[in-house]
Amino acid sequence: MRETLKGLARAVASLAVLPALVSYHLRAAVMGSDRALEGSTQLLALIPGLPGQYLRRAFLAHTIAGCHPTAVISFGTLFSQTGAQIDEGVYVGAGCHLGLVHIEHHALLGSGVHVTSGRHTHGTGGTDSSKRDQESRRMLVRIGANVWIGNAAVIMADVGANSIVGAGAVVTKPIPESVVAAGVPARILRRREARTDPLMVSLRT
Repeated sequence: MRETLKGLARAVASLAVLPALVSYHLRAAVMGSDRALEGSTQLLALIPGLPGQYLRRAFLAHTIAGCHPTAVISFGTLFSQTGAQIDEGVYVGAGCHLGLVHIEHHALLGSGVHVTSGRHTHGTGGTDSSKRDQESRRMLVRIGANVWIGNAAVIMADVGANSIVGAGAVVTKPIPESVVAAGVPARILRRREARTDPLMVSLRT
């Protein structure tokens, strides 16, 4: 019964976002898909509660590289790159900003997490030209399966599966699998033990 109700809710959400999808495609033809996506998700981000989650999921399923029906995209979250992908069981907390990122299955992002499109989304050349005119380069950032990222972290590089990134950390270099990392810039504090890590248990309760 529960799954039937969920399926019905998904169908209703898919119909409800049709005007937003039409608007997105019209604007994408004029200003480009990424800018159109950002504007659309700014509007959808304002819808609270469970209805907002269903509507955001329904919209993103047709506009980014992938958004699994079981993913949770919370209030206030913005997307800026259509190449983003959200896998099964992912939880994205409130107020996140997501660029070119692949969040793998069952990863958890706390509130206010920013995932940039790599470390070079803005040029850092000389001062003889404006920031807008300097060369930039976007790269896909991967957040591995079963990762936990604490509130207000900034992620500029890959995070390996089963790792934990502390709140407020700034990840500028890849983080390997099964470690705890924190700080600015983020550094590895220790390795995680399989299944019995007390820190992960406390974070989930």
